[in-house]
Amino acid sequence: MKKEDKGLMIETIKNTLAQYSTVYLTETTSLNAERTVALRRAAFKADIKMMVVKNTLLKKAMEQSDIDYSGLYDALAGPTTLLLCNTANAPAKLIKEFRGRKDTIPALKAAYAEETCFVGEQNLEVLAALKSKNELIADIVALLQSPAKNVISALQSGGNTIHGVLETLSKKEN
Repeated sequence: MKKEDKGLMIETIKNTLAQYSTVYLTETTSLNAERTVALRRAAFKADIKMMVVKNTLLKKAMEQSDIDYSGLYDALAGPTTLLLCNTANAPAKLIKEFRGRKDTIPALKAAYAEETCFVGEQNLEVLAALKSKNELIADIVALLQSPAKNVISALQSGGNTIHGVLETLSKKEN
């Protein structure tokens, strides 16, 4: 590959990385063609971009990036497939779902999610359990609504009790 072509590829990878907040480095070489196509389709449906890149070009693109990816450099060995997404847990869930129960491919080499580097297969469960921004917002809204609902419920039930007591008293006087 010519030096100009490499520079262009590095710039393309750098621009692609800048579009996504989450980067997963995976190993997919032992997948056959049918399983690779199935993985690409599943990634597309989950709004995850899948790219196969050369480690040296990826490392140079990461070095030129505004984000500190240095924690991922040690994982850049052997064939690497990138899974890029803006939802931190989506690629981890995709990997777990795609594997099924027995398979270990695609293997997680490392990930950059929520401004943190996760290195190693053992972090797959942690990454899958991360909540997305929308899930966190929904949790906060539910927590904020809960006390208000309790107060309204208490007022309504108390109002019915007071109303019943007053009605009973008014009937007794007659």
